[in-house]
Amino acid sequence: MYNVLIIGSGCAGLTAAIYAARANLKPLVLDGHEPGGQLSLTTHVENYPGFPEGIMGPQLIENMRKQAQKFGAEFKAGALTEVDLSKRPFKIIAGKDIYEARALIVAAGASARLLGLKGEKQLIGHGVSTCATCDGYFFRGKPIAVVGGGDSAMEEANFLSRYASKVHLIHRRNDFRASKIMIERARTNEKVAFVTPFAVEEILAPQGHVEGVSVRNQQTKETQEIPVDGVFVAIGHDPNTIVFKGKLEMDSNGYLLAKHGSLTAIPGVFVAGDVQDHRYRQAVTAAGTGCMAALDAEKFLEEHKD
Repeated sequence: MYNVLIIGSGCAGLTAAIYAARANLKPLVLDGHEPGGQLSLTTHVENYPGFPEGIMGPQLIENMRKQAQKFGAEFKAGALTEVDLSKRPFKIIAGKDIYEARALIVAAGASARLLGLKGEKQLIGHGVSTCATCDGYFFRGKPIAVVGGGDSAMEEANFLSRYASKVHLIHRRNDFRASKIMIERARTNEKVAFVTPFAVEEILAPQGHVEGVSVRNQQTKETQEIPVDGVFVAIGHDPNTIVFKGKLEMDSNGYLLAKHGSLTAIPGVFVAGDVQDHRYRQAVTAAGTGCMAALDAEKFLEEHKD
Protein backbone atom coordinates (compact mmCIF):
# COMPACT_ATOMS: atom_id res chain seq x y z
CA MET A 1 0.00 0.00 0.00
CA TYR A 2 1.40 3.38 -1.03
CA ASN A 3 0.26 6.86 -0.08
CA VAL A 4 0.96 8.16 -3.58
CA LEU A 5 1.66 6.22 -6.74
CA ILE A 6 2.97 8.20 -9.72
CA ILE A 7 2.62 6.83 -13.23
CA GLY A 8 5.38 8.14 -15.49
CA SER A 9 8.98 9.23 -14.99
CA GLY A 10 9.31 12.28 -17.22
CA CYS A 11 9.51 15.89 -15.99
CA ALA A 12 5.97 15.88 -14.58
CA GLY A 13 6.25 12.54 -12.77
CA LEU A 14 9.68 13.28 -11.33
CA THR A 15 8.71 16.75 -10.09
CA ALA A 16 5.63 15.22 -8.47
CA ALA A 17 7.91 12.61 -6.89
CA ILE A 18 10.25 15.30 -5.48
CA TYR A 19 7.37 17.22 -3.90
CA ALA A 20 5.55 14.13 -2.60
CA ALA A 21 8.77 12.69 -1.16
CA ARG A 22 9.63 15.96 0.58
CA ALA A 23 6.14 15.87 2.12
CA ASN A 24 7.16 12.49 3.58
CA LEU A 25 4.54 10.62 1.52
CA LYS A 26 7.09 8.00 0.32
CA PRO A 27 5.78 7.88 -3.26
CA LEU A 28 6.28 5.05 -5.70
CA VAL A 29 7.10 5.99 -9.30
CA LEU A 30 6.30 3.54 -12.09
CA ASP A 31 8.71 4.29 -14.93
CA GLY A 32 6.21 3.62 -17.71
CA HIS A 33 6.91 2.35 -21.25
CA GLU A 34 9.11 5.37 -22.05
CA PRO A 35 11.31 5.92 -18.94
CA GLY A 36 12.35 9.55 -18.65
CA GLY A 37 9.67 10.66 -21.13
CA GLN A 38 10.33 12.93 -24.11
CA LEU A 39 13.39 14.53 -22.49
CA SER A 40 15.25 11.25 -22.53
CA LEU A 41 15.01 11.40 -26.35
CA THR A 42 16.31 14.98 -26.51
CA THR A 43 19.94 16.00 -26.70
CA HIS A 44 20.73 19.57 -25.65
CA VAL A 45 18.08 21.44 -23.61
CA GLU A 46 18.68 25.20 -23.62
CA ASN A 47 15.32 26.53 -22.43
CA TYR A 48 15.00 24.89 -19.00
CA PRO A 49 15.49 27.64 -16.38
CA GLY A 50 18.65 27.52 -14.28
CA PHE A 51 21.07 26.12 -16.86
CA PRO A 52 22.65 29.06 -18.72
CA GLU A 53 24.94 26.71 -20.66
CA GLY A 54 22.12 24.26 -21.34
CA ILE A 55 21.96 20.66 -20.19
CA MET A 56 21.55 17.31 -21.94
CA GLY A 57 17.98 15.98 -21.71
CA PRO A 58 18.92 12.58 -20.20
CA GLN A 59 21.17 14.36 -17.64
CA LEU A 60 18.34 16.66 -16.55
CA ILE A 61 16.07 13.63 -16.07
CA GLU A 62 18.80 11.78 -14.14
CA ASN A 63 19.29 14.80 -11.85
CA MET A 64 15.55 14.95 -11.11
CA ARG A 65 15.44 11.22 -10.45
CA LYS A 66 18.34 11.43 -7.96
CA GLN A 67 16.69 14.40 -6.27
CA ALA A 68 13.44 12.42 -5.80
CA GLN A 69 15.36 9.37 -4.50
CA LYS A 70 17.29 11.54 -2.06
CA PHE A 71 14.00 12.49 -0.38
CA GLY A 72 12.69 8.91 -0.29
CA ALA A 73 10.88 8.27 -3.57
CA GLU A 74 10.89 4.66 -4.71
CA PHE A 75 11.19 3.67 -8.40
CA LYS A 76 10.03 0.53 -10.18
CA ALA A 77 10.32 -0.42 -13.83
CA GLY A 78 7.16 -1.40 -15.65
CA ALA A 79 4.35 -0.08 -17.78
CA LEU A 80 0.77 0.19 -16.65
CA THR A 81 -1.54 -2.54 -17.96
CA GLU A 82 -4.72 -2.04 -15.91
CA VAL A 83 -6.23 0.21 -13.25
CA ASP A 84 -9.23 -0.03 -10.94
CA LEU A 85 -10.34 3.45 -9.91
CA SER A 86 -13.82 2.39 -8.75
CA LYS A 87 -12.84 2.59 -5.07
CA ARG A 88 -10.00 3.63 -2.81
CA PRO A 89 -7.38 2.41 -2.35
CA PHE A 90 -6.88 2.35 -6.12
CA LYS A 91 -5.51 -0.82 -7.68
CA ILE A 92 -2.74 -0.42 -10.25
CA ILE A 93 -1.49 -3.36 -12.30
CA ALA A 94 1.79 -3.34 -14.23
CA GLY A 95 2.35 -6.74 -15.81
CA LYS A 96 2.49 -9.26 -12.97
CA ASP A 97 2.84 -6.61 -10.26
CA ILE A 98 -0.18 -5.27 -8.36
CA TYR A 99 0.00 -2.08 -6.29
CA GLU A 100 -2.48 -0.25 -4.10
CA ALA A 101 -2.45 3.50 -3.57
CA ARG A 102 -4.43 6.02 -1.54
CA ALA A 103 -3.76 8.69 -4.18
CA LEU A 104 -2.76 8.40 -7.82
CA ILE A 105 -0.90 10.89 -10.02
CA VAL A 106 -1.12 10.16 -13.75
CA ALA A 107 1.90 11.66 -15.54
CA ALA A 108 2.13 9.09 -18.33
CA GLY A 109 2.99 11.68 -21.00
CA ALA A 110 2.34 11.71 -24.72
CA SER A 111 4.40 10.09 -27.43
CA ALA A 112 5.21 11.98 -30.61
CA ARG A 113 4.02 10.21 -33.73
CA LEU A 114 6.88 9.30 -36.04
CA LEU A 115 6.88 8.56 -39.76
CA GLY A 116 7.86 4.94 -39.19
CA LEU A 117 10.93 5.11 -41.39
CA LYS A 118 14.02 2.94 -41.00
CA GLY A 119 16.56 4.46 -38.59
CA GLU A 120 14.25 7.40 -37.76
CA LYS A 121 14.17 6.75 -34.00
CA GLN A 122 17.95 6.40 -33.83
CA LEU A 123 18.34 9.80 -35.55
CA ILE A 124 16.37 11.68 -32.88
CA GLY A 125 18.91 14.16 -31.53
CA HIS A 126 21.03 13.70 -34.68
CA GLY A 127 18.93 15.84 -37.01
CA VAL A 128 15.47 14.36 -36.44
CA SER A 129 13.26 16.21 -33.97
CA THR A 130 9.63 16.29 -32.85
CA CYS A 131 9.89 19.66 -31.09
CA ALA A 132 10.59 22.93 -32.91
CA THR A 133 10.75 25.04 -29.74
CA CYS A 134 13.26 22.61 -28.22
CA ASP A 135 15.59 22.20 -31.18
CA GLY A 136 15.04 24.99 -33.71
CA TYR A 137 17.93 27.05 -32.35
CA PHE A 138 20.44 24.36 -33.36
CA PHE A 139 19.65 24.82 -37.06
CA ARG A 140 20.62 28.45 -37.49
CA GLY A 141 21.42 29.19 -41.12
CA LYS A 142 20.74 25.60 -42.22
CA PRO A 143 18.08 24.12 -44.51
CA ILE A 144 15.50 21.90 -42.82
CA ALA A 145 12.31 19.96 -43.56
CA VAL A 146 9.03 19.97 -41.67
CA VAL A 147 6.74 16.99 -42.32
CA GLY A 148 3.00 17.35 -41.74
CA GLY A 149 -0.17 19.07 -42.90
CA GLY A 150 -1.92 20.27 -39.76
CA ASP A 151 -1.80 23.47 -37.73
CA SER A 152 1.22 22.29 -35.75
CA ALA A 153 3.19 21.69 -38.98
CA MET A 154 2.38 25.21 -40.23
CA GLU A 155 3.21 26.69 -36.83
CA GLU A 156 6.51 24.83 -36.66
CA ALA A 157 7.45 25.85 -40.22
CA ASN A 158 6.86 29.52 -39.38
CA PHE A 159 8.69 29.26 -36.07
CA LEU A 160 11.67 27.46 -37.60
CA SER A 161 11.98 30.06 -40.37
CA ARG A 162 13.46 32.36 -37.70
CA TYR A 163 16.54 30.13 -37.60
CA ALA A 164 16.73 28.03 -40.75
CA SER A 165 17.98 29.28 -44.10
CA LYS A 166 15.05 27.48 -45.76
CA VAL A 167 12.11 25.37 -44.55
CA HIS A 168 10.79 22.65 -46.87
CA LEU A 169 7.21 21.89 -45.76
CA ILE A 170 6.55 18.35 -46.98
CA HIS A 171 3.02 16.95 -47.13
CA ARG A 172 1.65 13.93 -48.98
CA ARG A 173 -1.46 15.77 -50.27
CA ASN A 174 -2.08 19.13 -51.94
CA ASP A 175 -4.75 19.99 -49.40
CA PHE A 176 -4.13 20.45 -45.68
CA ARG A 177 -5.91 19.78 -42.40
CA ALA A 178 -4.53 23.08 -41.10
CA SER A 179 -6.76 26.13 -40.72
CA LYS A 180 -6.80 28.66 -43.57
CA ILE A 181 -5.09 31.35 -41.49
CA MET A 182 -2.20 29.03 -40.59
CA ILE A 183 -1.75 27.92 -44.21
CA GLU A 184 -1.79 31.55 -45.35
CA ARG A 185 0.89 32.50 -42.82
CA ALA A 186 3.17 29.73 -44.06
CA ARG A 187 2.48 30.50 -47.74
CA THR A 188 3.38 34.17 -47.32
CA ASN A 189 6.60 33.29 -45.49
CA GLU A 190 9.36 33.65 -48.08
CA LYS A 191 11.57 31.12 -46.28
CA VAL A 192 8.93 28.36 -46.41
CA ALA A 193 8.71 26.22 -49.58
CA PHE A 194 5.70 23.90 -49.94
CA VAL A 195 6.67 20.43 -51.20
CA THR A 196 3.40 18.66 -52.16
CA PRO A 197 2.13 16.05 -52.84
CA PHE A 198 5.27 14.31 -51.60
CA ALA A 199 5.88 11.65 -48.95
CA VAL A 200 9.22 11.13 -47.24
CA GLU A 201 10.54 7.70 -48.25
CA GLU A 202 13.91 7.84 -46.53
CA ILE A 203 15.92 10.05 -44.22
CA LEU A 204 19.45 10.25 -45.62
CA ALA A 205 22.10 10.03 -42.92
CA PRO A 206 25.17 8.17 -44.22
CA GLN A 207 27.40 9.60 -41.47
CA GLY A 208 24.90 9.09 -38.63
CA HIS A 209 23.36 12.56 -38.82
CA VAL A 210 20.73 13.96 -41.20
CA GLU A 211 22.00 15.14 -44.59
CA GLY A 212 18.80 15.03 -46.61
CA VAL A 213 15.50 13.34 -47.39
CA SER A 214 14.34 11.23 -50.29
CA VAL A 215 10.74 12.09 -51.24
CA ARG A 216 8.28 10.52 -53.68
CA ASN A 217 5.61 12.42 -55.59
CA GLN A 218 2.30 10.70 -54.72
CA GLN A 219 0.86 11.36 -58.18
CA THR A 220 3.74 10.85 -60.62
CA LYS A 221 5.66 8.40 -58.35
CA GLU A 222 8.91 10.20 -59.21
CA THR A 223 11.50 10.51 -56.45
CA GLN A 224 13.88 13.31 -55.62
CA GLU A 225 16.37 14.15 -52.89
CA ILE A 226 16.29 17.36 -50.87
CA PRO A 227 19.45 18.27 -48.94
CA VAL A 228 18.53 19.28 -45.36
CA ASP A 229 20.33 19.28 -42.01
CA GLY A 230 17.23 18.63 -39.96
CA VAL A 231 13.84 16.88 -40.21
CA PHE A 232 11.04 18.04 -37.91
CA VAL A 233 8.19 15.54 -37.71
CA ALA A 234 4.96 17.41 -36.97
CA ILE A 235 2.22 14.82 -37.41
CA GLY A 236 0.86 14.95 -33.87
CA HIS A 237 1.17 13.27 -30.49
CA ASP A 238 -0.68 10.39 -28.86
CA PRO A 239 -1.32 10.70 -25.12
CA ASN A 240 -0.57 7.48 -23.24
CA THR A 241 -4.09 7.10 -21.91
CA ILE A 242 -5.53 3.90 -23.44
CA VAL A 243 -5.64 2.22 -20.01
CA PHE A 244 -7.82 5.06 -18.68
CA LYS A 245 -10.47 4.91 -21.40
CA GLY A 246 -13.89 4.94 -19.79
CA LYS A 247 -12.32 5.48 -16.35
CA LEU A 248 -11.15 9.10 -16.52
CA GLU A 249 -12.59 11.98 -18.51
CA MET A 250 -10.71 12.74 -21.71
CA ASP A 251 -11.14 14.89 -24.79
CA SER A 252 -11.74 13.60 -28.31
CA ASN A 253 -7.97 13.12 -28.82
CA GLY A 254 -7.52 11.09 -25.65
CA TYR A 255 -5.94 13.79 -23.47
CA LEU A 256 -7.05 13.61 -19.83
CA LEU A 257 -9.12 16.52 -18.56
CA ALA A 258 -7.97 18.41 -15.47
CA LYS A 259 -9.96 20.93 -13.49
CA HIS A 260 -8.84 23.33 -10.76
CA GLY A 261 -5.20 22.54 -11.41
CA SER A 262 -4.65 18.78 -11.45
CA LEU A 263 -7.96 17.42 -10.17
CA THR A 264 -10.03 14.83 -12.06
CA ALA A 265 -13.65 13.77 -11.58
CA ILE A 266 -12.40 10.97 -9.31
CA PRO A 267 -11.32 12.21 -5.85
CA GLY A 268 -7.73 11.15 -5.19
CA VAL A 269 -6.72 10.91 -8.86
CA PHE A 270 -4.60 13.76 -10.22
CA VAL A 271 -3.09 14.43 -13.65
CA ALA A 272 0.10 16.21 -14.73
CA GLY A 273 2.28 16.84 -17.76
CA ASP A 274 1.73 16.07 -21.43
CA VAL A 275 -0.95 13.48 -20.68
CA GLN A 276 -3.28 16.46 -20.13
CA ASP A 277 -1.48 19.15 -22.14
CA HIS A 278 -1.69 19.16 -25.93
CA ARG A 279 -0.80 22.83 -26.21
CA TYR A 280 2.49 23.72 -24.48
CA ARG A 281 4.33 20.38 -24.15
CA GLN A 282 7.42 21.91 -22.56
CA ALA A 283 9.62 20.45 -19.83
CA VAL A 284 9.06 23.47 -17.60
CA THR A 285 5.25 23.37 -17.92
CA ALA A 286 5.25 19.61 -17.28
CA ALA A 287 7.35 20.17 -14.15
CA GLY A 288 4.94 22.89 -13.01
CA THR A 289 1.90 20.63 -13.31
CA GLY A 290 3.82 17.83 -11.55
CA CYS A 291 4.32 20.17 -8.60
CA MET A 292 0.60 21.06 -8.63
CA ALA A 293 -0.46 17.41 -8.67
CA ALA A 294 1.79 16.52 -5.71
CA LEU A 295 0.52 19.47 -3.65
CA ASP A 296 -3.07 18.56 -4.50
CA ALA A 297 -2.43 14.92 -3.55
CA GLU A 298 -0.83 15.97 -0.26
CA LYS A 299 -3.86 18.15 0.60
CA PHE A 300 -6.24 15.35 -0.37
CA LEU A 301 -4.46 12.80 1.86
CA GLU A 302 -4.42 15.28 4.72
CA GLU A 303 -8.21 15.53 4.45
CA HIS A 304 -8.75 11.77 3.99
CA LYS A 305 -6.69 10.02 6.65
CA ASP A 306 -8.39 6.67 6.09
